[in-house]
Formats: sequence, C-alpha cells, structure tokens
Amino acid sequence: MATPLTIADLKELARRRVPKMFFDYADSGAWTESTYQANESDFSRIKLRQRVLVDMSDRTLETTMIGQKVSMPVALAPTGLTGMQHADGEMLAARAAEEFGVPFTLSTMSICSIEDVASVTTRRFWFQLYVMRDKDFVLGLINRAKAAKCSALVLTADLQVLGQRHKDLRNGLSAPPRFTPKHVWQMAIRPFWCLDMLKTKRRTFGNIIGHAKNVSNITSLAAWTHEQFDPRLSWADVAWIKEQWGGPLIIKGVLDPEDARAAADTGADAIVVSNHGGRQLDGAPSSISMLPAIIDAVGDRIEVHLDGGIRSGQDVLKAVALGAKGTYIGRPFLYGLGAMGKEGVTLALSIIRKEMDITMALCGKRDINDVNASIISRQG
Repeated sequence: MATPLTIADLKELARRRVPKMFFDYADSGAWTESTYQANESDFSRIKLRQRVLVDMSDRTLETTMIGQKVSMPVALAPTGLTGMQHADGEMLAARAAEEFGVPFTLSTMSICSIEDVASVTTRRFWFQLYVMRDKDFVLGLINRAKAAKCSALVLTADLQVLGQRHKDLRNGLSAPPRFTPKHVWQMAIRPFWCLDMLKTKRRTFGNIIGHAKNVSNITSLAAWTHEQFDPRLSWADVAWIKEQWGGPLIIKGVLDPEDARAAADTGADAIVVSNHGGRQLDGAPSSISMLPAIIDAVGDRIEVHLDGGIRSGQDVLKAVALGAKGTYIGRPFLYGLGAMGKEGVTLALSIIRKEMDITMALCGKRDINDVNASIISRQG
C-alpha cells in the first residue's frame, strides 16, 4: 500500500501486521456491536455548511483542554493492551503525542507502566484510573501518577461490570498470549510483530504485576483482575479520589444528562461523553448523538469532551461544533501504532489535523475556538 491517506488505510495495514487476537481486541464492540457501529455512522448523518469567498488564511487549531494548551482539540484516549498492538506501544504513542502537542492518556490496563512512559517523555501525560476493590492498590496508582507528574487523572466510570465482547472470548485473548496452536499460528503469520515483541521485556500489565498484592505472574493476574473491578463504585467515591489526587480530574463514560449533572456536582474539571467505544452497553446511543443534550444540561458548569466513533478530522470538527471542548481518539491511533509504530501514530494525528484544518477553512472559519453550531447544516 502507498502512504496511507486515511484512518481506514491505517486500519487495513494494522490488520495485516497485528495478530488477529490483538487486532480484534482494538476493533470490536460488545455483543452485536450495534453501539460500536452507531458511534461511527451517526457522525456521517451530520452535514456541514460550505461557505465561500471568506478569508481562509492564517488558520489555527490551537486551543486548550482543561486549561492545558493543545495543538488541536484531540487527546489520545486510554486504551488497554496498547503494548500488544506494537512492542512498547504506550511509550511510542506517548512520545508521538508529545511531539505533536496533544495529550496522551495512559490506561491502568496498559502493558508499559506509568514509570515506563514517564522515562521516555518530558511532557506531562494523563493517567486513566480504574477503581478496584483493593483501595490500597488504587491509592498506589494515584501516588505513582503523582510521582510521574501526570497533569490530569481520567476516572473511568462505565466499567464497574465488564461488557461481553464475543471476539475476545472466541480468540482466547490474554496478555501475554497463550501458546495454543491457534495463538502460535496467529503470531507466526505476523513475523514483524513477533520480531519487535522479542526485543522488549514488556509483555504483560506493567501497572499491576509487582504492584498488586499477591500478583506476580499471568495466572495470579487473571484471577486478580476478574475479582477486582468494583461494582459498588458510586458518586460518593469520586470525592475520595478527588481528594487523594488533588489535581485536574476528568470523569469518562458519561452518556446521560442526569449523570452529567451528577458529575458536575462532584467538582470535576471535565466529563467525557463516552460509551466506552461501544464496548460496554450494546444498544446504548452513540456518543455524538448524546452530546447536544449533555451540553444543554451542563455545558455552562463543566468542560465537556467527547470520545467514540471519531475516524477523521471532520468528525472532530463536528464534535467541536456541537459543543465539545476536546475529543479523544482510541482506535485511530491504535491502527497507526499497529501499522507503523510511532510513525503510524504521528501519521494518524497528521491525517486528522489536515482533514480538520481543510474542513474548517471550507466551512468559513479560521480559528478552532470560533467553531460552533453555525457550521452545521440544518438541511437534509
């Protein structure tokens, strides 16, 4: 394939390079995947107003997210097992994001640890927190994020109970992978992935093994993870997390105006309108379809971001036009990482920036901070 021009191009390259079990992990949703598909398709229903004979020079996409300067209103979303798309994946993606001037968010369920990412970056990255039953472990994660000088904590609120993803079950997904004939075959036909993976020592969950009680290997990790996600997590817990953290707090996974109001009441700095990429409640509405109602409910009280379904710069622009102060990309950067490593993450960001910049100009705007609902067509 020639130089990829779209996120879809990167997706196809990643499909060819990454073993099926890990590509499917990034590219799947819960149950029938109807919400995963709606996240993408609902963007296409939003039409833009074309404007002509206006000054399109000196354009800028620079803005802020939670008061932090960004080169465009895009952050790399927290994604589990990123280091299984490409060896040392979180470290590579964080460096690409830093060079590009956008936030990188490290997942609790990452392969590379908080300390690994801190060792290769100078820009403060964000850390995503899952709340476990073991509160000492949770406090340890928060303190490690503080020690790494992370500049925001992203609390995921929509994974108290794990949604079922059929592809992962059928693939027998694990990190590191099991060595059954099926898994060996999947890796054997992806030799470049294997060669890269042989060069790194990071092949399991770096934030957990060696840090959680009685977790020292993959067998004990599997049992611990199954038991640890806390179904009792409630709004009352946010105050404790906010107090322990003491810095900017973002609550991710809000998809209902009532929950948005509750999140704003906590004093958090931002919420992320998200359905976990369609990986939790199948049949839930798309993120973009719920954004206007949530903006109406709390947009004057708390910064609102959007995650889910973004596959182009046009999608980012549409979300901003509907009120989002920032957006998150998960699968697009994972496709780039799986396809081409750090260079692929940079390319994914470049594709989105170019599409956003050109589209903004053709909608008659020069500054991303001036983009609003006036660029949305009310026809059709």
